[in-house]
Amino acid sequence: MAELRALVAVKRVIDFAVKIRVKPDKTGVVTDGVKHSMNPFCEIAVEEAVRLKEKKLVKEIIAVSCGPAQCQETIRTALAMGADRGIHVEVPAAEANHLGPLQVARVLAKLAEKEKVDLVLLGKQAIDDDCNQTGQMTAGFLDWPQGTFASQVTLEGDKIKVEREVDGGLETLRLKLPAVVTADLRLNEPRYATLPNIMKAKKKKIEVIKAGDLGVDLTSKLSVISVEDPPQRTAGVKVETTEDLVAKLKEIGRI
Repeated sequence: MAELRALVAVKRVIDFAVKIRVKPDKTGVVTDGVKHSMNPFCEIAVEEAVRLKEKKLVKEIIAVSCGPAQCQETIRTALAMGADRGIHVEVPAAEANHLGPLQVARVLAKLAEKEKVDLVLLGKQAIDDDCNQTGQMTAGFLDWPQGTFASQVTLEGDKIKVEREVDGGLETLRLKLPAVVTADLRLNEPRYATLPNIMKAKKKKIEVIKAGDLGVDLTSKLSVISVEDPPQRTAGVKVETTEDLVAKLKEIGRI
């Protein structure tokens, strides 16, 4: 029954629980010696692919990540969750810092064509740059339909139904496969990888390739001028009565 193949993009980011520190030269944030993990939205995308496989709707899940050698740890996490094999597009750490949605989308589009997949799943955004662009750009390069911010995904024959949250409520899309889907927070709750599956993941194959092997130029036309800490919040003021509040607001020119 399962004939579909899914490509899931996973990004290695600074762990969500880590306090971000800006480098003294303001060229970026401190990453050396800092805990990294899989982007939470990418975890949701992997979980959804695994659930589709468990329903025998998908026959193979390929996890892919772009970046330095440490990205293989992120791919191993996806393999432990249930992905079948991994592809690591190796990019030196110095160059990886300049990887943007455009470059990653080009890589994903080429891999989707090379692997002949029917579904590309991504997190809606990464928690480090918050761009929310990679999925849309990947669909553009492939000329495939896209369903972004998915809160529910259902396969219906050669179509995929995507329920997504919009300002006015819920919107339902039916996309003809192949398609690109990006995962929102409420799509599912990712599983924890069990110890047996972590051990099995060590034996699963990770293919290492270069972006050049796909004919993709990773040169970025964007440059970061400066990275700054957000301004410190000033302390608040407590007032006893409504009259005091109104007087204070008038004093600072808010009313």
